[in-house]
Parts: sequence; structure tokens; C-alpha cells
Amino acid sequence: MDFSTLFRTKENLNLDKRTLTILRYIAIFGQFFAINIVYFYLSLPFPIELSYLIIFIGLLTNIYLQFGIKINQLKDLYAAIFLIYDLIQLSFLLYLTGGIFNPFSFLLIIPAIVSSTFLSMGTTIILGLVTSLLLFIISFFYLPLPGEDMNLLHFPDFYKIGIIISILIGLMFLSYFGIRFAGETKKRSEALYRLQEVISKEYELESLGGQAAAAAHSLGTPLATIAVVAKELKKEIGDNKDISKDIDLLISQTKRCSEILKQISKKQIKEDVFLSSIKFEDLLQEIINSFKETSAKKIDLILDNDNNKINIERTPEIIYGLRNFIGNAVKFSKSKVKISLKSDPNEIEIKINDDGPGIPDDIIKKIGEPYIKSKSIELNANSGLGLGTFLGKTLLERQGANLSFRRNSDLGGALVIISWNPKSFNYS
Repeated sequence: MDFSTLFRTKENLNLDKRTLTILRYIAIFGQFFAINIVYFYLSLPFPIELSYLIIFIGLLTNIYLQFGIKINQLKDLYAAIFLIYDLIQLSFLLYLTGGIFNPFSFLLIIPAIVSSTFLSMGTTIILGLVTSLLLFIISFFYLPLPGEDMNLLHFPDFYKIGIIISILIGLMFLSYFGIRFAGETKKRSEALYRLQEVISKEYELESLGGQAAAAAHSLGTPLATIAVVAKELKKEIGDNKDISKDIDLLISQTKRCSEILKQISKKQIKEDVFLSSIKFEDLLQEIINSFKETSAKKIDLILDNDNNKINIERTPEIIYGLRNFIGNAVKFSKSKVKISLKSDPNEIEIKINDDGPGIPDDIIKKIGEPYIKSKSIELNANSGLGLGTFLGKTLLERQGANLSFRRNSDLGGALVIISWNPKSFNYS
């Protein structure tokens, strides 16, 4: 275990100062209310003046936290100091009011739970140890409250130990839940951010492509006009070689600009993924060709009963999703990838096969979750299959796709099946 990471604060999940301040105000006023009820309403005697002093000091520390500390996101050190103080303050109050037998003693687990949700695991462990120590102390050292007959209540040691154990079990359970919840929240947040980033970049390309086409179209006419005027000027100047040479240069450069714009226009019409629709087989072939340029592995496209040649819109979601799963197949295959396309009026189905090690058993049921890792030695230990797959799966599902995954394919490796109902595209 790498202990250097224990005190690494969770990114995007630092403890907000305002949140901690509000929680501490609630605790302070709750303590004030509780001791007054016990002392004045229930008429149970205990050192109330000392209790007031402890609560007042807690109020001062919270005012300092609210106005004296200028940062809004509290790192481990600052947050741990205040949380440990809260533990000590509550323990003093419990010491004065019956120790662990006070019904409010269970509140000692709250600082550790807050830490497990927002701070590092190391800080959570320290707070858990401090909580355990304070629970032990107030179990055997405390000022007992009188019972109904106004005699002091006494409890056997085994009862005290039982209470300690039950509270610690609750602490461990809730802290573990907090750690897992915070971790999953972070992963989902990052995954959604990456998803938005991918879509944003794709639509940026859309905008640039459209602007290029518009520019090519708009500049064509002015350039043609310049070329015509230049030719007429050349006729008018006659034998003036110096000026004629400049005009020839102007004509040649105008022609060059026109050719460049023509190429841009042709490329836009041919490759614009946003302004035109495309047959599924052509889209798959384009994606496959892009991988063939960078990989020596054999990638085959098989058309199986592709009689229903449906056109689809080349959306960023579909392009990114298909590229992701085809890219994974190329990455993990040994030498061969087979992609088959079958379509009919009821279904469009794409199967992506590879001859790699296949999908490990430990993650096949987790595919689609962000940041999953495989422990399989076959995949070179801890190969990441999470975020890209999560994004690809999410994007394709938003376009009406259904995805399923198999460990073994016809080639012996992984099999990914992506299917649509043709009606979801509304293209012919």
C-alpha cells in the first residue's frame, strides 16, 4: 500500500468552509438546547456553568472559522483541526453529563463521517482513532447523572464495552459508506465532465467545418472578379513589362487561392460529418481506415445481409462511440479484428470481434462504469477500460443503441454487440 496517498485530499471534494460552519452552528445550538432541557426541564443536576463555557468556546471557534479563515475550500489540516476540536468539545460535555451513557454520545461519530466524505483517508483514520480513544475515556471517566431515585447510576464494565463496540461498528460502517460515496461521486463528476468535453470538441469541429464551407463559398466570387479585372488590365497596359509582370503574379496568386478554396469545398462536401448523412457501412469503413493508417493489424469489415442500406446522421455521439469500441478492439487484439454489419427493416447490428485476451471476468459486469480496472495479467495488469468505455457506451445509448458485451468472440477475444432499431434514425 502506498501510504503517501493516504493524506491526499479528494479532488473536487474538499470540505467547503460554509458547509462546515453551518454544521458546527447546528451542533453548538443543539448542545445549548439539550443541556438546558436536561438541567431545567428534567431537573438533573450537573455543572451547567462549565457546560456553557465549553459551548461558548465552541461558538468562538466557529466565528473564527467563518470570518477569520479566508479560504473557501478547507484542506485536510484546517478541517482536521476543527473536527478534532469538535470531538474534544463534545467529549467534555459528555464527561459532565453521564459519559457514554448519555444518549447523545453517538454524535461522536459525526466528525469522522464528515471526513470520510470530503477529506483524505488518512485524516479519516486519524479522526476514527481519536474518536475511539475519547469513547474509551468517557466510558470509564465521567460524572454520572442521578437516576429516578436520585441515586447515582452505575453500570458493569461489560455493558460499557458493549456500547463502545456498537458505536465503533457504526462509525466504521458509516465512514466506509462515506468514502465509497465520495469516490463514486468524484468518478461520476469527472466522467460527465469528460463527456461534455468530448461533445463540446465535436461541435467545435462542426462549427469550424461550417465556417470553412461558408468562407470558401463567399470568397469564390470576389476572387473570380479580381481575376477578370486583372486580365483586362493586362490587355490595357500593352507592352509595359514591369506592370505586366506584377499583374501576372496577381493572376497566378488569385488562381492559387481559388484552387485552395475549391479543395476546401470538396473536402467539406465529402467529409463534413454534420451537414450530410451517410450509409452505415461507409461510416464504419471510414473509421476502420483511420485505424489502418496507424496500425498494422488486420481489420476486416463484413457485410452480412446488408440489404437495408439505412442512412444515418454523422453525429459526434455515434462517431466517438464507434471509434472507442473499434479502437479498444484494435488495441487489445493480437493481429486481427473483424467487424460485421447486419441490417434489416427491424434491426441494425454491429459486431466487433478481436483475437485478444477477451474481457476479464472481473469487469465484464462492470462495463459502462467509469474508471473500472482489470486485474487480469492477460491485459498487462491494471489496463484501464473504464472512462472511454463509459463515454462511448453513454453516447451510443443516447442515440438509441443497445450494447452487450461477451468475453469470447469468433476470434477468441472480446465481442461487443451494438444494435439499433432503424426507426430511431428516421433516415432512408
